[in-house]
Amino acid sequence: MTQKLPIGVFDSGIGGLTVLSELISQLPGESFIYLGDTARLPYGTKSPETVTRYALGAAQFLMSRGIKLLVVACNTASATALPALRQALAIPVLGVVEPAAQAAARLARQVVGIIGTESTVASGVYQKLLSALRPELKLLARACPLFVPLAEEGWFNHPITHQVAEVYLHPLREAGVDTVVLGCTHYPLLARPIAQALGPEVALINAGREVARQAGELLLREGLLAGQRQGEVTLLVTDAAPRVRRLAAAIIPAVADRLELVDLTETHKARRSHVGSASLAG
Repeated sequence: MTQKLPIGVFDSGIGGLTVLSELISQLPGESFIYLGDTARLPYGTKSPETVTRYALGAAQFLMSRGIKLLVVACNTASATALPALRQALAIPVLGVVEPAAQAAARLARQVVGIIGTESTVASGVYQKLLSALRPELKLLARACPLFVPLAEEGWFNHPITHQVAEVYLHPLREAGVDTVVLGCTHYPLLARPIAQALGPEVALINAGREVARQAGELLLREGLLAGQRQGEVTLLVTDAAPRVRRLAAAIIPAVADRLELVDLTETHKARRSHVGSASLAG
């Protein structure tokens, strides 16, 4: 039955485990297959065309495993590849950008800060969504490219991370932001230095929490909710370097020892003949 199929979760690295953690918490009866493209991290400095190609390849791989919903736990891929994914896949696709923007629009008073990778900020996707939802808001966007490698290194509360956060976020604090969108799934791992740099009065929007809520609503609406039994979690990565395992253990300790290494290139070659017609629309 379709209800028993797992939910696929895709990210450019391990930061998307912050989204998976929220999904597991809010949907404990569901099973999940997480794919982190750690061999090609980061996506945020790559072109939209490359990000879209990578995202479609990852989606094909997850579809070949059998999934009922795809959650794109990567802001860069959500900002650039979501239309292509929704056109190609025969299952629902959720990104993290829209839920986070909607939450920011609900909470913001006057000034919203948007922090993310270079690609996410340059895409303007958060700015467009927030402007449509709340035209009166003042929006300030800031690329923070060093945050991802700092998070991947496990330096969540390192003095260097605090220094980098201060440099990146000082202009937002000076501009009087009252709400800041964490426009990358790695950024909740750096919540402490980010919050310290911005000040205690600034609300931080965690996209993972918001997309997990919307995933639950979608599954209920489409009649796709699994049973009440505890679901299973499969973690797949394209590079299983020691730092990947360390970071996974820091985010979701209970399942971090289950990391499996996969080769998307070889799988795509092997499965090309049947994945396209069996798993993808069109």
